[in-house]
Amino acid sequence: MTASDRPLVIACGALAGDLRAILRADGLADAVEVDYLPANLHMTPQRVVGELRPRVEAAIATGRPVLVGYADCGTGGLLDAFLAEHPGVERLPGAHCYELFAGTAEFDVMQEEELGTFYLTDFLAKHFDAVVWGGLGLEAHPELRDLYFANYTRVVLLAQTDDAEVTARGAAAAARLGLAFERRLVGRAGLAGAVATAVQIRTRV
Repeated sequence: MTASDRPLVIACGALAGDLRAILRADGLADAVEVDYLPANLHMTPQRVVGELRPRVEAAIATGRPVLVGYADCGTGGLLDAFLAEHPGVERLPGAHCYELFAGTAEFDVMQEEELGTFYLTDFLAKHFDAVVWGGLGLEAHPELRDLYFANYTRVVLLAQTDDAEVTARGAAAAARLGLAFERRLVGRAGLAGAVATAVQIRTRV
């Protein structure tokens, strides 16, 4: 299989570290090419389809199998509408990366416990200032914090790794938002299962 024949995964930059770890662990790192979109799209999901379109359509034009490494991720169905234009191109299952990491059943339990939950992954905890605080414009207008988070009561760090520094950063982010903090070690298994299945299917195309 040449480089141009490998399936292309076009993924959220916020998943870069996790996807690299998953692909290495599954022996798939050399079987696919991954194109990462900017991580700050996590806070501007209305831009996701516009960023994906030229990359997806260019790959299709060359006959390459394509996997979109996003769940719906706040696009409100726009991603699915776009993918409906391109049969055979699929995305990751679920509503967002939090559901993928935690698993649907566990995520639903957390939502039932407290709807007013703001979720962080390891990546978002480590890059909170740039991706979340800056992405929401709070660096320029910190007075908007209480408006944006008026209906939230807690931050839950869905931890991929047992890393004390990441936990500390998550706790600091919660304090900055004025919210309670919880940590749940969920690992990468949920995301890994979805990615490995999809990639293995495409490497057999």
